[in-house]
Amino acid sequence: MTDSLRLAVIVASTRDGRFGPTVAHWFAGRAEQYGGLRVDLVDVAAHPLPLTMTTSPDARTSAVLAEVTPRLAGADAFVVVTPEYNHSFPAGLKNLIDWHYTQWQAKPVGFVSYGGLAGGLRAVEHLRLVFAETHAVTVRETVSFHNAWDQFDEDGAPTGRPGADTAAKVLLDQLTWWAEALRSARTRHPYKA
Repeated sequence: MTDSLRLAVIVASTRDGRFGPTVAHWFAGRAEQYGGLRVDLVDVAAHPLPLTMTTSPDARTSAVLAEVTPRLAGADAFVVVTPEYNHSFPAGLKNLIDWHYTQWQAKPVGFVSYGGLAGGLRAVEHLRLVFAETHAVTVRETVSFHNAWDQFDEDGAPTGRPGADTAAKVLLDQLTWWAEALRSARTRHPYKA
């Protein structure tokens, strides 16, 4: 690999008092240590888009899109860090996905989920269907934290660290394989949906 891959780690939660940044910062740290990746932490809460979609966005919406769209377009791969809200994923994440289309195409998406007993895995399964419609490729392996609030110490590190680190490495192995293969394919033959 001659150029490092650009990885956008997306923080999906937008709730007050959210736990997502803790999980996302841990994973971003693992990705930076992995090597060969330039990590960009994209927080959905920092880029609020209106629920009403239009082809003629107002000035505020245009400003938000000008901040976030190039970051998504420039990514070679994505990892979505998501909680589970009512057996699915947050509305703000769906809104971010829906405001964009070509930015996801022919790129791999991995998932780090967290929640209660299910560890956010139901949210991940729903996201696989959504990303398939955007022509993205989701990787099989995930990192999941069950009862996540009890799984991290006061410094934001998982208390079962070896297992979490191993799962993160397996996810990154798959994600970087797909990212390199798809970047090469997009370079040789631009993707058209």
